[in-house]
Amino acid sequence: MPPRPVALSAPWFDEEEVRRIRQALSGRVAGDGPYCRRVEERLAKLLEVPRVLLTTSCTHALELALLALGVGPGQEVVCPSFTFVSTANAILRVGARPVMADIDEATLGLDPADVARRLTERTAALLPVHYAGIAPDMDALLSLARERGLKVVEDAAQGLAASYHGRPLGSLGDAGCFSFHETKNVTSGEGGALALRDRALADRAEIIREKGTNRSAFLRGDVDKYTWVAEGSSYVLSDLLAAVLDAQLDKLPEIQARRARVAAGYRAGLSDWAGGRGVTLPSASPGRTGNDHIFYLLFPTEEARERCRTLLQSRGILASFHYVPLHSSPFGQGVVPAGTALPVTDRVARTLLRLPIHPLMTEEDVDRVVDGVRATDW
Repeated sequence: MPPRPVALSAPWFDEEEVRRIRQALSGRVAGDGPYCRRVEERLAKLLEVPRVLLTTSCTHALELALLALGVGPGQEVVCPSFTFVSTANAILRVGARPVMADIDEATLGLDPADVARRLTERTAALLPVHYAGIAPDMDALLSLARERGLKVVEDAAQGLAASYHGRPLGSLGDAGCFSFHETKNVTSGEGGALALRDRALADRAEIIREKGTNRSAFLRGDVDKYTWVAEGSSYVLSDLLAAVLDAQLDKLPEIQARRARVAAGYRAGLSDWAGGRGVTLPSASPGRTGNDHIFYLLFPTEEARERCRTLLQSRGILASFHYVPLHSSPFGQGVVPAGTALPVTDRVARTLLRLPIHPLMTEEDVDRVVDGVRATDW
């Protein structure tokens, strides 16, 4: 019998998620219910911010953040091209224009020097992405934002339980946006959250999230009726999904410990091999604590990456490349000016390979992946 596949697996669910869904079904199942409020309080404590608002996705959290900050038509937001499409889509959805800057190879996040070159009088905000739960040089980006009077919205979709100089990712700028998609370390299937440090901004976002009404204030008993008070949309997460997320947050310490063991196994098994082959492992950047959301290899050439990927696939191990850079995508070519040069982004996209990482992976699984990688010849 062939060994079982090693893949980027489905979430780690058990009976506790089921129990909490059943409990949620006995009460309110719409948004902003008891589980939503409980999870928001837990996340606010974890992220060390005054307020967290659950949303239906990180995409919607990004849109909500930009709307609450007043970013809109005629303005520009600087973001990376090496990111998921939601980063740029959120900017477009509020009527602004995404301006894509290059990344640095150490963190795979925005390069502050390249960001500075792309600022104009129309720039309203910076939107850094914490790829793989590793922050870019946030000190430099925040300093640049202060000097130019810009807002900072963190795309921390992959950043829960990671930190920068002791501060949780998503709590550094004006707003932090998180994902609880099934691919993330903890999940509600689909879902997101917006973390806010300013209470007045949180009040504006709460109204926008609830279709432009003060319904949330009504449910808290702050007002005797609710009505339409501003322009808004519907970004509220169902209490059923919040119940799943509540159970997942209970598991967060164990999930992180298990993922850390997988990553440590990869480092132990591949460091000497990588050093001799010109392959780069994720760096242990000073002041940064990651969350082992992704473990990747950067190969010297695309051919070497593809040889490794093909060999692993033949052994039942799912390893994959990551984003097609937005500036080179079919739609992105109509958004980004022709001739925009992002050489590090292009090189990383050609040579990055993600290895499977999951809390239920065994030592035998890790050994199989390591053996497969080390067997690659080019």
